[in-house]
Amino acid sequence: MIAVISPAKRLNFDAASPTKAFSECDFLDNAKTLVRQAKDYSFNEIMNLMGVSENIANLTVQRFNDWNLPFTENNAKQAVLTFNGDTYTGLEANTFNDDEFEYAQDHLRILSGLYGLLRPLDLIQPYRLEMGTKMDNQSGKNLYDFWGSKIAEGLQKAIKDHVCKYIINCASDEYFKAVDLKALDTAVVKPVFKDVKNGIPKVISFYAKRARGMLAKYIIKNRVDNIDELHDFNESGYEFHHELSNDKELVYIRS
Repeated sequence: MIAVISPAKRLNFDAASPTKAFSECDFLDNAKTLVRQAKDYSFNEIMNLMGVSENIANLTVQRFNDWNLPFTENNAKQAVLTFNGDTYTGLEANTFNDDEFEYAQDHLRILSGLYGLLRPLDLIQPYRLEMGTKMDNQSGKNLYDFWGSKIAEGLQKAIKDHVCKYIINCASDEYFKAVDLKALDTAVVKPVFKDVKNGIPKVISFYAKRARGMLAKYIIKNRVDNIDELHDFNESGYEFHHELSNDKELVYIRS
């Protein structure tokens, strides 16, 4: 079983890491290709391509210019401890011990527009490149074309020795669209988190993102390797609803 999550726009390179362990991304050569291309863009091209403010465009240009190999402990940081969005608030990777980081290396993956597919402890340098960016490249008109089946093949390779061959899709639609399902020979299950508002269960993005992180944390801390064990997840008031779930979706509702 492997949980898959999205990255985050916010990054934290300042906080100390609770582990010295790290690994190298399998797709650094691909990332290098994208960075080389991005370095050729002008400031205005970056701003228009990404639809960001002048300040963010300036920061993005600087990050691309500063990006360089090889990655070391001095110029890069572990991915799961760097991303700083709602999903990562729920994941709380800074609370993991060494055994949990080791388990996470086999049971958690992070999708990325620049790095493709990351293990939790893969080193990354600062960047901003959303998966939905319409960036012309050698393979097509956007990053989905660029990554093609590579991400799915990476997931397939990662799960081949697992007894429980399920991909738990805790990522956003924008990012999971980068997984070529035709190249993925394993079941995919998506957890759906709803909060009752005015008597009606609805997906509220902020809460759902955080809950997906909590589910990934639950898998790691409890060493979950059976799909039925996910029915017992009840953190933060969510309860599994068997009657609303099926073989593709696990539905959790919080009243």
